[in-house]
Amino acid sequence: MHDHDTEVVTTNRHVLAWVGEMAELTKPDRIVWCDGSESEQRRLQALGEAEGWLRALNPKKLPGCFAARSNPNDVARVEHLTFICTPTKEEAGPTNNWMAPDQAYAKLRALYDGAMAGRTMYVVPYLMGPPGSPLAKVGIELTDSPYVVLNMRIMARMGQVAMDQLGDGDGFNRGLHSMSDLSAERRFICHFPQDNTIWSIGSNYGGNVLLGKKCLALRIGSYLARQEGWFAEHMLILGAESPEGETTYVAAAFPSACGKTNFAMLIPPERYNGWKIWTVGDDIAWMRVGEDGRLWAVNPENGYFGVAPGTNFNSNANAMKTIAKDTLYTNVAVSDDGDVWWEGLDNEPPENLTDWQGRPWKKGSPDKAAHPNSRFTAPMTNNPFLSPFVNEPRGVPISAIIFGGRRATTVPLILESFNWTHGVYMGATLGSETTAAATGQVGIVRRDPMAMLPFCGYNMGDYFAHWLRMQGELRFPPKIFMSNWFRKDESGKFLWPGYGENMRVLKWVIDRARGRATRRETPLGFIPRLSDLDLVGLDVTPEQVEHALRVDRDEWRAELESAGTFFETLAPRLPKALEMQRQLLLAQLG
Repeated sequence: MHDHDTEVVTTNRHVLAWVGEMAELTKPDRIVWCDGSESEQRRLQALGEAEGWLRALNPKKLPGCFAARSNPNDVARVEHLTFICTPTKEEAGPTNNWMAPDQAYAKLRALYDGAMAGRTMYVVPYLMGPPGSPLAKVGIELTDSPYVVLNMRIMARMGQVAMDQLGDGDGFNRGLHSMSDLSAERRFICHFPQDNTIWSIGSNYGGNVLLGKKCLALRIGSYLARQEGWFAEHMLILGAESPEGETTYVAAAFPSACGKTNFAMLIPPERYNGWKIWTVGDDIAWMRVGEDGRLWAVNPENGYFGVAPGTNFNSNANAMKTIAKDTLYTNVAVSDDGDVWWEGLDNEPPENLTDWQGRPWKKGSPDKAAHPNSRFTAPMTNNPFLSPFVNEPRGVPISAIIFGGRRATTVPLILESFNWTHGVYMGATLGSETTAAATGQVGIVRRDPMAMLPFCGYNMGDYFAHWLRMQGELRFPPKIFMSNWFRKDESGKFLWPGYGENMRVLKWVIDRARGRATRRETPLGFIPRLSDLDLVGLDVTPEQVEHALRVDRDEWRAELESAGTFFETLAPRLPKALEMQRQLLLAQLG
């Protein structure tokens, strides 16, 4: 049954027994063990072209790049079909969909029965985190999707490196994925934290099927992190290097489509000539307490799975350079000469395009040419400002954590917490106006604590308690901030230019973390004085900046009431300290 040109890369009996058992269930025609090699990649690309879901792009404009299309019913994460399967519903908590493990296994087993008949089962061993890192985790994903294999090769360290890390052990994540018939009625993404197992069926879209990404790195990862005493977080990691050569590392959690990748790849404005921002990671941080009592972070991923629309040379020049070669695009528009286009790209669209569904598209058409959640999958090594410490097994030391959402009012441009508990409160009540990255309504404020609501693999109240408890382990905890680049004035105009100019805010955060800058106290936290922000050369009036920093008492009373309503949904597991913090802030508003 083994493919003649691939070698089985393991003698691990646990792996072999499990692969055999899953093959018996899904009944593939053959099994291919993936090694992550270039020849394997070329073979799968040729297969995708032959089957018609993959298209090679213009080798002069986009060398090594391909465009893939997914089924139009399968274009985003499906939160309502994503389940945490713990023995009790209470362990999963009120913010997760829950299914009892026995019931989930039985239901999905019936769907998997013969699901790979006539297909190939690909065995994808992968490593999350730098090889040799105390935080690294091994996963094995079994999939019948060559698209998944091509993506996993970019997104994780794939092949022998994973098997070497695992050795003869049994401690690997068991991931089973089948596209099945791509029916939305028979689509489930089930996580079994106690078994370190993920079963995904009926989808072929990114976050649902690249099991290393949200499924292992966050949902299972957060569960393991709580058990083992570390953090698995939906955070970017960047290093800001001053002209003097001092580098400060910052982790930041923004909900989907709030500019996380842009911030991770920020290019300092001319005023900050000599500063460099190094990307350690753009989406996920695994953090543990080092022997020195500081928080150390690694990026478990090996690539970027970013939202294409809105990505351009103005918003994110480094991303544009990163996706110029060896990148897999999904659901973007393609021009006749094999170039890519999406809404929010710098240039006008060409007269004719093939849209994300493979249909002809004419300039001026009211329909979107690219899907609003269309994606690029690019190797992190393409990033011109990839941190030189990205493969450092112990990670990088975090001096500040920023929680940021997309809010038109209320939340100031930047706010520093009074202390750790207040900082956890800020993260716990993070709100953002909804976007297209998750299916549902657009534009209402939804609470997305720590940007982890869709990704926490257990009860959110216990998750907050874990954050509070970790303070005791940290001799030098990072300072915690809340940011909002998206505040608007009465006429609906953004008060802050954002993008590269966010460097000016980041500089204050770094100086605060290093004990250098002054601040002004408000009832809600510390904000910079105008004199603390370098506004030279900025096309913004001091009044606009004051407005962007304003703490409005009435708005905040409403905000704290709304947070209270959210907290009620998490009772009885909500830590008392957070409700007391809320009451204290209300009292301080007077």
